[in-house]
Amino acid sequence: MTGLSSVAVFCGSRFGTDPAYEAAAVEVGRTLAERGITLVYGGGRVGLMGAVADAAVAAGGEVVGVIPRSLDEREVAHAGLTELHVVETMHERKAIMAERADAFLALPGGMGTLEEITEQWTWTQLGIHAKRSAFYDVGGFWQPLSTLVDSMVETGFLTAEHAALVSFGADLVPLLDLLGQPLPAQQKDYDTRP
Repeated sequence: MTGLSSVAVFCGSRFGTDPAYEAAAVEVGRTLAERGITLVYGGGRVGLMGAVADAAVAAGGEVVGVIPRSLDEREVAHAGLTELHVVETMHERKAIMAERADAFLALPGGMGTLEEITEQWTWTQLGIHAKRSAFYDVGGFWQPLSTLVDSMVETGFLTAEHAALVSFGADLVPLLDLLGQPLPAQQKDYDTRP
């Protein structure tokens, strides 16, 4: 078990080409509910977003959705959630999700998914919050990003310490256990050359 009470899940508003993506979303929703962890997500009922929420609701879990009014029609807000917040901007959406979550998990998705999870990782790096982020690497989906992170470290644009603030894994339960662990104390490490 983890010390988590809530996890924000970022994922696609589409299903993608591999049925394993939807299966993973169902697994995440069900597992969070079974562990008594509140799902915080983007509020839609389409694609992987809908699958993760439906699975959590079906398993008796608490689900908090946050959706911008402009996406309400496109992503079709989920009507069966514990809480649904309709906000005016994406900034509000992400701020509420960050506030309500103890940690962040990314399933496969597109640019929005990538932007949302990397922002939270950056906020941890900058000390805005001390929350872990992880990529659920379903079918190797996130391997190119993992390779890019390694390259950022090798080329001096990211410290190994900051790279370690985000995790990649193909097994959900160990990822959730890791997300529940406290972060190590960070050192400020900036290149201050003129």
